[in-house]
Parts: sequence; C-alpha cells; structure tokens
Amino acid sequence: MPDPVDAPNPDPQASSQAIWHKGTAAEDWVTRFTVGEDWRWDTILLPYDLEGTRAHAWALGQVGVLTEAEVAEVSDALDAIRAAWEAGDVVVRPEDEDMHTVIERELTARLGDAGKKIHAGRSRNDQVLTALRLWLRDALAGIGAGARDVGGALLDHAEAGQTLLMPGYTHGQRAMPTTVAVWAAGYADLLTDDTEGLRAAADGANTSPWGSAAGYGVPVLDLPRDAVAERLGFARTQAIAAVQLSRGKAEGAVVHALVQLGLTLNRLASDLALFATSEFGFVKLPVEHTTGSSIMPQKRNPDVLELARATAHRLTAELHLLLTLPANLPGGYHRDLQLTKEALMRAVGATRDLVAAVAAVLPGVEWQADRMRAALSPDLFATAEALKRVEAGTPFRDAYREVGTHLDRLDVPTEADALAAYTSSGTPGNVDVGALRQRLAEAAGTGSDLDVSPAH
Repeated sequence: MPDPVDAPNPDPQASSQAIWHKGTAAEDWVTRFTVGEDWRWDTILLPYDLEGTRAHAWALGQVGVLTEAEVAEVSDALDAIRAAWEAGDVVVRPEDEDMHTVIERELTARLGDAGKKIHAGRSRNDQVLTALRLWLRDALAGIGAGARDVGGALLDHAEAGQTLLMPGYTHGQRAMPTTVAVWAAGYADLLTDDTEGLRAAADGANTSPWGSAAGYGVPVLDLPRDAVAERLGFARTQAIAAVQLSRGKAEGAVVHALVQLGLTLNRLASDLALFATSEFGFVKLPVEHTTGSSIMPQKRNPDVLELARATAHRLTAELHLLLTLPANLPGGYHRDLQLTKEALMRAVGATRDLVAAVAAVLPGVEWQADRMRAALSPDLFATAEALKRVEAGTPFRDAYREVGTHLDRLDVPTEADALAAYTSSGTPGNVDVGALRQRLAEAAGTGSDLDVSPAH
C-alpha cells in the first residue's frame, strides 16, 4: 500500500477543494478537526471505493444518466486510477478530506463531464459504507485464514502430545494431571467457537448499503439496488434505505467477535509466557520470536507473546467506542459516526497482526517432558485415588476424606496407569484431534463468508 504521507499528490491545488465545495471554504482548523485521521484510513479503502464506483457507473448506465460509452470510459479510468494508487501516485491527503473527493477529481480530470456525472444518485454515506464492507470482507478472510493457521498449529501440538503428561492448575496451584493434548486442543476448540462467531458477524455485514444515499433513498432515478448488490458480491441488499441506523451495529458485532478471538489468544499467550519461565520450564520458545534485554546479557524475553496478550485489551477499547458512540444519537447520519470506521479498521488490523504473530510462534514451541514429569507431584492423583475407592463401593464423601487425610501415602503412577484412568472423550489420552480438525475446517474453511472476496 502506498504510504499516505510520502506519496506524491498530482494536483495539490485541486486537492484542497472539498467535494461539497460551493464557493466558500471551511477554516483550516475545521478541516483538520473534522477530517482527523480519516484520510489515512481512506487511503487503504480507496481501491474498494473504486469498485463501488465501477458498480455505480454501471447502474447510472442502466437508468440513462451515463451512456454505454461513458460507462466503459469510467471503468477504464478506474483501472488507471487503481494502477496509480498501487504505484503511490494517487493517495488521500488531509486537504482532500476523503477518498471520494480524490476519485471524483481524478475521473473529472480524465473524462470531463462523465466524471462530473458520477455522483448522481449517491451520497458519501452509502459510498463509504459500501467500500468499508467490501474491505471488511477481504480483511476478515485474512483473519479467518490466520485463525485456521493458529488452530492447525495447536492441533499439531495436541496430536504429538496425547501422552505427554503435565500438571493442570486451578487458582494458580497444581490441581490434577492433564496432557499437552488437552491443553492445546482446549484452545483449538475455543478458537473454533470464535471463528464460528466471526463467520456469523461477517455474514451480518455482508449486506449492500448501496443506493440508500444519505439514508433516505434516491428520488427520480430508479437505481437497481439488488443488481448492484449482486455485482459487488454481497449476499443481500439492506432492504430499508435508512442504513445509517446500522452504523456502529455491524461494526460492533464484528469487533465483538474479534474480541472473543483476542481473549482466547490472550490466555494462550499468557500460558506459554508462564510455562517458559525458569520456574516452570515446561516449554522453550523459538529464539527468533523472543527479544533481548538492553542491560542483561542472559535475557530472552517473550515480547511477542506479551504483546499478543495485550492485544485483547486494545480490541476491547475499540469495541467500547463502537458500543457507546451511536447511543443516544437521533436517527439519521451524524459526523460522530465517522469514528466507527477508524475503530473497526484499527481492530481488524490489530487482530490480523495478532493471529499472524501467534501462528508464527506456535510451531516453534518445544515441550520439555522431563520438567513436566518432575512437576507431577503425588497429590495431583488424589482425585483418581478417591474415585477408585468409589468404584469399589465407598461413598464419595468418605473416600474424599480418607484420601485427603492421607496424602502422604500417594505415589505418582506410571504414565500408562495415569492415562488408563481416563476413558471419556476430551480427557488425557482421549483427544479426538481428527474431529477437531474437521470442525475447525468447517468453521473457517473454503466456502464460508470469510472467504468471499469482492469482485474486481
């Protein structure tokens, strides 16, 4: 993506004029305050706005505003603008206000009247929502693929760790024996739930706002809303023109799903960072994914995992804005809602980096069997001993007291005996990795809404 600061601007004087300019201009500080950082996000969204404009031009051709030749000219010009954007020659600057101004200015400069006609029947309200939802579909596909990679890496650990015993903890204290497979599969199972939630949120956002204009529909022009939704690859058209009422809602649902994913990876990262300490020593982290200390020569720090853990809090902060900002606003569009775009795009970007980071670290994690075996103290097997007595006919509460008052008589069983005590699914020695792989594939696999890309 071109750098939004350093990329050249082909016509700085023209770029200072807003799309709504009618002979008067806002003071500079008003422009700075109202545009904020929006121009940076619009530089990312610009190619998606080009695709929305291509579909809009086709629709204008259907209702006679553009001739067939003009529609073709607009499409060719949009291709040229896309190429210029990829080369860094077309960007959005603060003085442009938004990507819509840049595109209309470029089309007008290249095509004259055809460029001036392009905004007929549209508003920046439905224009930005169309671009944002097209971008979101691509972005969520990337996150879905990343989540699949994380889940796959976890299930690789589960497959290799079916008999690798380790202590399980409650209240931060050793509680009962578990295995690497149960630990890894537990997180993979949660991750699959999270991916299903993300898929549902993506489906909710896969609806076309195009043709709603400023939220009250388009008079005079009988725009083909359903046909344009189909051309853009949306699953359906948002039926009522008042789509601005949904701003913040679809975004909030998506980020809520991202928060759930972030919270799962937060705890996974916290476990691995703890297990990597000298006090535990259950894992060795890949050296290339740790960092050094500026003063202590011996240190290797789990910074990637710590920042992965912290990302959940960033996502929660963006969700808070999306949940609270639209509250108490009267119906219709308000400039407050501009901030929902930044919150959504920040959250999506942070989650994309998060899943990439965890997916990179997991394959290099090495479990230290000797250290985990040494941590299996006899008291971890107290519950198994009590239940053996129950199986022999002793009431549980009596067995519980008998074992609890004679913990010094317990021994650590062999690995085979320890695992033989468990027979139900999902327990040590009984993790069905194949079924989990299938479920993960169904949650984030080919054919889901996460894998649908906008037409180009």
